[in-house]
Amino acid sequence: MAEKIAVVTGSNKGIGYAIVKGLCERFQGKVYLTARDVTRGNEAVQKLNDLGFQPLFHQLDINDQTSIDKFKEHITKEHGGIDILVNNAAIAFKQDAKEPFGQQAEETIAVNYFSLLRVCNSLIPILKQNGRVVNVSSSAGHLSRIPSEDLRQKLGDKSLPIDLLSALMKKFVSDAKAGKHIERGWGNSAYVVSKVGCSALSFIQQRMLDNEKPCRNISVNAVHPGYVDTDMTSHKGHLTIEEGASAPLHLALDDHGLKEKYVWHDKTVIDWYGETPAIY
Repeated sequence: MAEKIAVVTGSNKGIGYAIVKGLCERFQGKVYLTARDVTRGNEAVQKLNDLGFQPLFHQLDINDQTSIDKFKEHITKEHGGIDILVNNAAIAFKQDAKEPFGQQAEETIAVNYFSLLRVCNSLIPILKQNGRVVNVSSSAGHLSRIPSEDLRQKLGDKSLPIDLLSALMKKFVSDAKAGKHIERGWGNSAYVVSKVGCSALSFIQQRMLDNEKPCRNISVNAVHPGYVDTDMTSHKGHLTIEEGASAPLHLALDDHGLKEKYVWHDKTVIDWYGETPAIY
């Protein structure tokens, strides 16, 4: 039996770190903690070593295709593939950010959507039979957070291919740069658009994987981890990072049969196309 491998992106701190910790506790295999910064990644691994866990570290900058290629090459050479991929890495501008909104939109979509897509395009092909992909979305990633009904219909179209979803993400950026994002129905949050893109991408990926031949029985789900006390929330969140890791770990490890679902932090399945759920 080949050893099982789990990978968590952006996992040197916050929810990603807690997901690695939870995997080390429960997963019968090797767990990769990855980070853009090697020093911070190694420091996180040392913290987990001090707790008695033995995660592996590899540098991974999701914004850099060369970094992704090196990681994929390492995984393929050393392990032949992966069993669990948790896409956690993301950014968010603070409410008091001074950067123009067009710049915020461009950078947020670049990381939270296009870099996510880049990682998935590289690593989903090396997922093993019965592999699992967990895309960490947000309450902001619910379809109802997009004001325009027309845009909601386009983003929620179950025949939407990835290239057209990517075109919509680019359209938001161009509208934001032109100062027309509100009048064109996107709303006033680049983070919302990026995480709706993350959720929509998850469902498209599942439909594509269901149609591959031979089918590897891979599951892809999007998850809202909750309002967690992290740097990203300026430590305003009321959940601990371990509580934030609970639903992603449920999707990665438990026997639930879920595919193409949007899962809340309490592990309940939420209708992504329906009414806005309770905010957190």
